[in-house]
Amino acid sequence: MTTVLTPASPLTAADRCDRCGAQAYLRVVLLSGGELLFCAHHGRKFEPELKKIAAEIQDETERLTAVPASASDEDR
Repeated sequence: MTTVLTPASPLTAADRCDRCGAQAYLRVVLLSGGELLFCAHHGRKFEPELKKIAAEIQDETERLTAVPASASDEDR
């Protein structure tokens, strides 16, 4: 049996951690069909357990260290 997952949409500021309510940077699609959202802290904390029950993990934590273009860069 092959399962095809549709690409998940990017997480937004409106997506909140199911554990603490902070902005979510990880979406965990469960084998059972549901999904959980986690902030970077709780995603790291629960990672070993989540890997056991996840069909897919969408990790956008790299956005926390990305340097956005400054307004002065856009004016050049």
